[in-house]
Formats: sequence, structure tokens, C-alpha cells
Amino acid sequence: MAEWLNSTFGSFDGGVFNVVHNLAVKAGGILTPLFKAVSLIGEKGIIFFVLAIVFMLFAKTRKGGVCMFGALCIGAIVASLILKNLVGRIRPYDAGYSEFWKFVGGKESDSACFPSGHTTMIMAAMVALFICFNKKWSWAGFFGVILMGVSRVYLISHYCSDVIGGIIVGAVAAILSYFITKFIFFLLEKYKDKKFCGRCLNFDLFSARKKNCEEESENKAE
Repeated sequence: MAEWLNSTFGSFDGGVFNVVHNLAVKAGGILTPLFKAVSLIGEKGIIFFVLAIVFMLFAKTRKGGVCMFGALCIGAIVASLILKNLVGRIRPYDAGYSEFWKFVGGKESDSACFPSGHTTMIMAAMVALFICFNKKWSWAGFFGVILMGVSRVYLISHYCSDVIGGIIVGAVAAILSYFITKFIFFLLEKYKDKKFCGRCLNFDLFSARKKNCEEESENKAE
């Protein structure tokens, strides 16, 4: 699989690397801290998992949070545990692009490079966000996907085809998660009279905090 990717997309990936490297040289390395920061934000998808958990704490955003969390889990399993091990594509800095990599001070990784895990995670999160929340503003998250993808290529951590693969995996993961989430909430609504299901649907952190504050005020008044 790795050989097929290299032979099929070799010229395309190499051309993109040349363009990005020329950009890095002409910019005098000024873009390097920005792209390193962007990549750091996407490390292991931690910030997106945290965001999903925050959404799940509030009744109004719970469905979106569950969808995002599920999309991240599916994306991580497919990209990092299955495809990376199955494809086994060598990182570009070990396959002829070491000088480009040294120029930008890229970071080493002990995993294979197809697909891009960073891009998979942010794409999964942003597609879930787009599906479940207000589309007037949620579409802006896709600029983050583009920025993440460019950062991974700029730092010579991934080929452009790895990034495209990550985008596809992330999108599919989010769509699958959406239907799974829809089924979960169908069951919760069906059995909402059950204590557990009712709490899953109705618990809200703001309401819980407000109730606690009211109880504390009543206790002080007494």
C-alpha cells in the first residue's frame, strides 16, 4: 500500500513539498513558529476531546458533543490503530526530504505517516461541529482544517496525500458518528421515563450549579 501511494502520488507530493519549502525559505522561517503552534494544538486530538466533553455537559449542546466525541474516537481508531499500521508509510524526512525537514526544525515521530492523525482529528471534530451546530458560523472551522493540513506538510511530517487521506477519514468518521449519535438519542428519548435516560437527556451543568447555589442560599437563610 505504501509503495502504491508513493508511486501514484510521488510527483504530486514532491511538487507540494517544493512549493512549501520555497515559501519557508522566502519567508525566512517566520512562518515556522505559527505552524508548530498549530500542530501542537492538534496533538493527539486532546483539545478536541476536551471541547466535546464540555459540549456534553450542557443539554443544549449534548448531542453535538456526543457526535464530536464519537467522531474523534472513530477517527483515532481508523487512522492511528488501523491504517497507519496497515499501510506503514515512511515519514517524508526519512524518504528524501531530510534537508527540508531540518530547515524547518520538524519533529520526529515513531509512527507511520498515512493518514495524518492531526488532520483526521480536526476534520472529524469540525465536520461533527458543522453537522450538529449552527452552520452560519460552524463552517469557519474548516479553515482550521486547512491550516492544520498545511502545517503538517510545512513541517515535513506528512505528505500532502497523507493530509488528504486524513480529511477523508475524519469526514467519514464524523458522518458515522452522527448516525450512531442519532440512534443513541432515539433510544434515550424512547426510554426517557427511565431515571438514567432522563438524566442523560436533561442534565445541564448550568442548572445543576444554579440549583446548588439556591440550596446554599436557603441553608444560610435558615
